[in-house]
Amino acid sequence: MTNDWIDLLGALKPLLAACALPPVPFLLLALFGVRHARAGRRSGTTIVAFACAGVWLACCNAVADRLGPLLLDPPPALTAGDRADLAARSARGESIAIVVLGGGLDQEAPEYGRPAPGDFSLERIRYGTWLSRQTNIPLAVSGGTGWSDDPSNPPAAEAEVLGDIAAEELQCAPRWRESTSRSTRENALKTIALLAPQGVRELVVVTHAWHMPRALREFRAAAARAAAASGVAAITIRAAPMGAAPAERALLRWMPSSTGAVRVRALLREALAALFAH
Repeated sequence: MTNDWIDLLGALKPLLAACALPPVPFLLLALFGVRHARAGRRSGTTIVAFACAGVWLACCNAVADRLGPLLLDPPPALTAGDRADLAARSARGESIAIVVLGGGLDQEAPEYGRPAPGDFSLERIRYGTWLSRQTNIPLAVSGGTGWSDDPSNPPAAEAEVLGDIAAEELQCAPRWRESTSRSTRENALKTIALLAPQGVRELVVVTHAWHMPRALREFRAAAARAAAASGVAAITIRAAPMGAAPAERALLRWMPSSTGAVRVRALLREALAALFAH
């Protein structure tokens, strides 16, 4: 496949994902129901009601709470004991690195006069730098430009923006920056290609819990490929998921919210990615 076709398919991914995720399917279903109702079909009203219920539920944290274990089964967060173990192994000289995966940028942040990390990226880099200080393990950041970025306006690389934030604002400068990847698979391939020759034998991957299953698959596959090519043992991949669900009263978790909509969309997007990866 030529690079032009790869770029075209990559550019279509955000559009296809947007069409497949809520609320678009429910809105289309509602339009279909309205057409049936106007044609005098009694099923039209039922279809519209079903579509409205779908939009409501797709914005609820309670639905996201149930979809996570059902669709993705993400690993648990690191415990205090896990962090202590990592710190002790780092002190013994074991070669470990923490790698934070980019989660998107605001390419135009006029209040700063430069690109700024989006919400997902900011949450990840905050946890990654905190974990680095807790364990004394050096930090890497991974992320280039996204498929949805406007090529006419050269975008900043996620790793460069996150690296600057980590160094300037969080006082934890990354040792490594991988700034050319455009997907989770490329995060894995290019980060391991960067770190393996420097003797790193274990990676602690930081990303949101809903993204972690895909990240683990890609990093472990990349580590296995690198090991087969080099003839040395594969780098060990360890999960450090983050991003806890917001605390709300039980009734409020069934009310639509922006947080619920973001979480449901993220979970469904990852489920689609897992489906098409097989």
